[in-house]
Amino acid sequence: MLQILKIEWLKIKSYSAFWWTLGITALSYIAASYAMVGFYHQLSNNPQMAKTAQILLGNPFAFNEVWHTIAYISSLFIIIPSLVVIMLITNEYTFKTHRQNIIEGWSRGQFLTGKLLDIAVVSLLIGLIYVGACLIIGSTNTGAKDIVGSSKTYFIGYFFLQTFSQLSIAFVIGFLVRKSFIALGIFIFSIAILEPMLTWLFSKYDLVIGHFLPFEISDRMIPPPAFMAKMNPDAYKLAMNSTGQQVLYTLLFSTLLWFFCFRINAKRDL
Repeated sequence: MLQILKIEWLKIKSYSAFWWTLGITALSYIAASYAMVGFYHQLSNNPQMAKTAQILLGNPFAFNEVWHTIAYISSLFIIIPSLVVIMLITNEYTFKTHRQNIIEGWSRGQFLTGKLLDIAVVSLLIGLIYVGACLIIGSTNTGAKDIVGSSKTYFIGYFFLQTFSQLSIAFVIGFLVRKSFIALGIFIFSIAILEPMLTWLFSKYDLVIGHFLPFEISDRMIPPPAFMAKMNPDAYKLAMNSTGQQVLYTLLFSTLLWFFCFRINAKRDL
């Protein structure tokens, strides 16, 4: 396993696009979060809006709420690291390196295990960026001493699992299509147009099936934070109470997704 990971890392670190995309991801997470922080402080510093802002928003960027707020904001930018994931698998087919791995003695299962490890590593790096953003923003809003005992740190695990699940979807699309631009187009269409439209349609007719769409399953682990739900506290409470259930659904979905990939990979032509 470690040998596979080492070989995959040698591939990843040679991709300049990987490092550029990782940097853009970090910049996006931090910039978007600080934009929201600026908007919050603008409301808070306005004498006419300060009281309303405090009632409606509280301080979503202070510990403990910052873990939830930044997780929600950062999850909106999953499309950026998805570029890396699609690139990692489609490049294998473009440059025929997947065949070379098999020729050199890897089994088909080992090849796909390497890609599974790639997704886990990218998800971990994205998770570290998220944690860093939370610590920086949370500390500047409440003070570093309040980091200890932050009860909502479980959102770190939620965010990692959500990232892993949605990057796995990007991987599967690239794995099946094999063409980077087509795979990217399908992914963007799915996450930005098709699924939001289906989610709205199913919710309009109160159909529970909308909760089990590929991206929606993991999205529901991180519902809109408290300050967005002040107008509907009952819906917020219900969403928060169901996050544990969504974790199980996400784990099951991700497992089935990778099982499907291993089955296809075992039978398809190289």
